[in-house]
Amino acid sequence: MKLKGFIVTFGSFALTTALLYLLGYVFTIPWLMFQYEYTNNASGFFVSGGSLVPLIIGLVISFIAEKIYIYKYRQKIG
Repeated sequence: MKLKGFIVTFGSFALTTALLYLLGYVFTIPWLMFQYEYTNNASGFFVSGGSLVPLIIGLVISFIAEKIYIYKYRQKIG
């Protein structure tokens, strides 16, 4: 059960996050896009990040998928 549970949890996280980032780039939705910038103009050093919203949504979806999987697994056993 542990391997299948991990596959369900991680798979749902990866698929959801990738799908949300893809939708962000296809439809140009800034809060769904990961933008990374780096500038080093002779030690002017500038770093920027991107949106973490797809990661957070992916974590929530993977948590829900894990709970559903565990519930169905326990029903099947007992």
